[in-house]
Amino acid sequence: MAAEIPEGLAIEQIWVAEASYGPDVADRRGPVRRKHLARIGELRAAGVIVEAGAFSDMSGSLILLRAPSEKAARAILEADAYWQAGVWTGFRIRAFGHVVRTEDVLSD
Repeated sequence: MAAEIPEGLAIEQIWVAEASYGPDVADRRGPVRRKHLARIGELRAAGVIVEAGAFSDMSGSLILLRAPSEKAARAILEADAYWQAGVWTGFRIRAFGHVVRTEDVLSD
């Protein structure tokens, strides 16, 4: 399989989480949004969050993150203000092969 990957590229294993919003998201999101976004910014600066954002139809969020396991990814998400305040009502977490330049691969 390594022979299939062009020189200069690598497949980094990350996690993709789709978080669902509850029906009362309009009421719950506002009071904790600043705290949530600040934490997303911190995790992004630390290299944990690759991308994060909300769907424009207000059905949920998509978060791409680096973690050693699905359990660790879930713990990161459950520590978020959106989970704790009930903005997010559930997650679907899946392993994802993130195509990156070899010089962008983070090492432990």
